[in-house]
Amino acid sequence: MIRHAGLIARRIGGTWRGVLIEGASGAGKSDLALRALDQGFRLVADDRVLVWVSEGRLFGRAPDSLAGLLEVRGLGIARVPALRLCEVSLLVWLGASERMPEPATETILGVPVPLLRADPFQPSAPAKLGRALTAFDAAHKRGI
Repeated sequence: MIRHAGLIARRIGGTWRGVLIEGASGAGKSDLALRALDQGFRLVADDRVLVWVSEGRLFGRAPDSLAGLLEVRGLGIARVPALRLCEVSLLVWLGASERMPEPATETILGVPVPLLRADPFQPSAPAKLGRALTAFDAAHKRGI
């Protein structure tokens, strides 16, 4: 299945954990991914993400024609070092975020994925992704 999204990843505990970034066209998916790269994330896919399930876990990668490419609005398409694939551990929907949201998930291909709503243009947005990814990974390991 192909999703209109971006996918970035951060290494946590020796494993690459992915953040699937979704939102309307022009919502800031690529911009947030670009800023997250400066915060220690790695690009997996921009604009389109091929997702699949293996052994009950959700994975994603870029379609071959888009691998290693990132749209930088105002500059064009940039070639960026990218991971081939990663497990999707967090879904981020771009838009207004709540101050103290209740935990939420979305099921993708039968796999529940923690969901975070985020304003992509807040200066703290990339840091929030990193903290959320670490927190959800820790909770997953505890079986929560």
